[in-house]
Amino acid sequence: SFETTDFKDFTYQGRQIPYGTASEPDFGVGTGSLVKVGNTYYYYYTGHNEIASFLAGNPRESVLLVTSTDMKNWTKVKNFKITAPAGYYDYEFRDPHVFFNAEDGKYWMLVSAQTSAKKAVVLKFTTTNPANGNWTVENPIYTTTSSENYIMLECPDLFKMGNYWYLVFSENWSNNSGTHYRIGTSPNGPWTTPANDRLDGSYLYAAKTVSDNANRYLVGWTARKVPESNTGGKDWAGNLVAHQLVQNPDGTLAVKPVSTLQSVFGQNALLSVDKITGNASQNGNSFNLSANSQVMFGKLQKANQISFTLNAPANGKSGLILAQDNDGKNGFKISFEPSSNRMASYVMNGGSEDFANAYPLSGISGTNYNVTVFISNDVCVVYVNDKLAFSNRVYDVVNKKWSIFGTADSSFSNINVKNP
Repeated sequence: SFETTDFKDFTYQGRQIPYGTASEPDFGVGTGSLVKVGNTYYYYYTGHNEIASFLAGNPRESVLLVTSTDMKNWTKVKNFKITAPAGYYDYEFRDPHVFFNAEDGKYWMLVSAQTSAKKAVVLKFTTTNPANGNWTVENPIYTTTSSENYIMLECPDLFKMGNYWYLVFSENWSNNSGTHYRIGTSPNGPWTTPANDRLDGSYLYAAKTVSDNANRYLVGWTARKVPESNTGGKDWAGNLVAHQLVQNPDGTLAVKPVSTLQSVFGQNALLSVDKITGNASQNGNSFNLSANSQVMFGKLQKANQISFTLNAPANGKSGLILAQDNDGKNGFKISFEPSSNRMASYVMNGGSEDFANAYPLSGISGTNYNVTVFISNDVCVVYVNDKLAFSNRVYDVVNKKWSIFGTADSSFSNINVKNP
């Protein structure tokens, strides 16, 4: 496990839960959650074992338990195991999320599951006392709709902010994959799907939330690629990314950078123009680009913060290019596309551009965008107007040049590059 108080400095605490043998249900250890009752910590986690000899007499997945009094020394509770109840598929049963629901006066456990008919659900269990180990299965709090038809609702999370309850889950199989959320006035639903129901693009996955009693944060991982290059395909797992959640007046959620990130980047870097393609005028760190123009800057470091205000063309594309080679034919493009109401990313490969990821420009009126880009090695997160986040995996940024571009007249004001 890793411990942090600020999402910028992390301390490795060592392995907490060892995986089991090939004949035990936790030969693989998966997602779980922690709850404290009295002086005891209860950590419920996913046991996963798909070895054929094990599956001959056991379900593939189950909910297991370890306990501790200091969060350093954990004991597996060997006689505790929850498997899929009658009417549910025992091959898909994972990601327990446990919390005390003060409104219900019970502890709730949410599990990502499927019905016997392979319908994705967030299944609810309850208990009045985790110490007794008795959890009662109840009805699902959410079932995928026929229009969604999601295969699974992974890593469910449920929390209340203001007057609304929020259900968060991830799915990785649709053409709109990523971390989704629903809004309700009761923890049992019914649930409303916002117009933009994702909290980032498809590269942020398995995100759950935590609170420090002042703010709530969304924490997930940004997927790697295989092979590990910009032309590789999106793979499973990656690097931790955290956003701060903000509640809009209408109950929808926005995201912005965790405030402590700004303090990491304290050194201003020189913004040096390397090359101009097309027509562009410069006034200090601000640039006006004519249609089909580009300004290339010097090399970036391993960790970078890039900020600017973009006045984007309503009917064109504009943005930035990272990991760019000298001839400009290879790189990673992040494009603002107001006419399509989206941000999109593309892999530039020898002159072609291959689509990688997209996210709606929802909740933002006009085409003026305050943009902050955080880059840590090959993880890149773009924040817009302290409302939207767009995470991508971008290889070969370090010691490569970067550019701003516009297919129609565009302006980039107050460009600022900082390093730690």
